[in-house]
This record gives sequence, C-alpha cells and structure tokens, in this order.
Amino acid sequence: MKLTPDSKILIQGIAEPLAATYTARMTAYGTKVVAAVSAGHGGQTLDGIPVFDLVEQAIESVGAVDISIIFVPPYSALDAALEAIGAGIRQIILITGGIPPLDMVRLLRKAEATQTLIVGPSSSGIIVPGKVLLGTHETEFYSPGSVGLLSCCGNLTYEVAWEMTRAGYGQSIAVSIGSEPFVGSSVVEWLEILAGDKNTKVIVLVSHIGSNDEQAAAEYIVAALDKPVIVYFVGRLLPQEKILGPGNALGFWRQEAMHASPQAELAAEQTPENRKIAAFKQAKIPIAERPSQIPDLVKKALKKSG
Repeated sequence: MKLTPDSKILIQGIAEPLAATYTARMTAYGTKVVAAVSAGHGGQTLDGIPVFDLVEQAIESVGAVDISIIFVPPYSALDAALEAIGAGIRQIILITGGIPPLDMVRLLRKAEATQTLIVGPSSSGIIVPGKVLLGTHETEFYSPGSVGLLSCCGNLTYEVAWEMTRAGYGQSIAVSIGSEPFVGSSVVEWLEILAGDKNTKVIVLVSHIGSNDEQAAAEYIVAALDKPVIVYFVGRLLPQEKILGPGNALGFWRQEAMHASPQAELAAEQTPENRKIAAFKQAKIPIAERPSQIPDLVKKALKKSG
C-alpha cells in the first residue's frame, strides 16, 4: 500500500448519498480528493471537487491518481473497478457491499493480473489518524499512535479503536478489509504491510469466526512477524450455520457479552470454527475475550517488546 498525506484520491459514485457525506468528511480531514466520477453528473462540482462522467476523463484532467474509493451500487461495482484499473489506478477501496460473488471473482482475477491492491468489499476503508481518511471510519474514535488495527468486522473496528484511544493507545493505521466471502487483500497481506510499517509497534487483529484467514494468519505470525499481535474474535458463540456479516458484527458482539455462559463457552470450544482459535493459542498469540481487554494486552505487548 502506497499511502501518504499527499496521495491523490478519486471518488467513484460521488452521486450516492453515502459518498457525498463521507467525501466531505474526508476532505475536511485533510485527504487530497482531486476528482470524482458519476455517470450523468460530469461537469458539476461538489464541495470544490470536479465531477466527471468517466474515470478516463478525470485522469486526463487531474493527472495520475493513487487510490480510488468506490461507493457505486453492488451491481455496478465490477464495472467501476475495472474502469479504474483500466485507467491505471492500482489501489482500490470498495466501500460497496453485496457485490455478486462472480463479479468479485472476475475482479480479483483482473487485480491479480494487474497487481492491483483491492480492499473490501464492505470495507470502512483506511484511516491514518490525524493524517488521512479514506472511507467511512468515524474519526472521533481514533487518535495518532503506534498500534496497527486490522479488522474484518466493519463498524466493530470503531469500538475497538475507541477502547484503545480511551486507554491512551493511539493507532498508526486502521484498516477494514471487509467480511464478505470474497474479499480483496487478505489478513496475511495486511500483516505483511504492517510488518514493514515503521510507525506500527504492535498489531491488533479483529477477526470473526467465519473468516477463512485465521489458520494462515497464525502461521504467518509465528513464522515471519517480529511484532507482537493481539487477536480478538467476534462470533465465538454464534451458531455454526449462521454467517456473520459486516452489518451484524457489532450487534452480535453485544449479544455475546450479555448472554455468555459456561455452557455456551463449552459448546463453542467444540465447534470446528473454534478449533481455528486453537492455532492462535498454540502459537501463544494473546486473544482478548472482549474489546475492553485489548488495551491491557497492548500495554503488556509494548512492555515486553521494549
């Protein structure tokens, strides 16, 4: 990921209400949004940002763009992403959720062939607190610091960030990679990125039990990562047949906290999903039972690492 406060940002789907709201917040945060795209709205200006009908037209006007953030409806997301890739943009954040699986398969094949980094779908984007906002993170929950926050759980990311901020542990970066069956960049890819980030001293991984990345992430942390990692799983007590989506992660975590019992804990320990957690336990990677435990684990990790 090549991201600096001077990175030039394009918004695709600026006419969508969510895009209009968060583009204004991004520019107010200092993010360098240089252009926007929305078919039929070319020639307009929104909050000082020029709007074009096509990505190609935007690039011709403002020059090369570093990152595109996509807000278009799900069935238009593939075309929007391919248009961005065709215009030479190699970093894309998909805020859009519910993209058809076959569309995601096509997009990921194209991204692999063109070495394009895809974040999402159903991503809240990326925030470097105090510097850059790319997406829909609620900025008041974040503060600058040295904790890299990597999350598969959408709005639960804010809850975890707030717990750390209240305890005095700011974040070097927070990344929401999305929680749908097909996502672009994986947990392991982002662990590799955070491993090379000089501003990140400890990593907090917020995952959910339906994710497919746990085993690979545990193996990578043990084999190649020299920074401490703390993990929090949401959905340990969720019925196996239930899929945890981005919209219900926060709600389910609250139900878990209210209804956890020794019987439920025992049942959860016996599920295949929770056997994935064993990989982290065997690797002696600290696991938080609830977000409020994360700051103490961060404190211990920082103290241990010096």
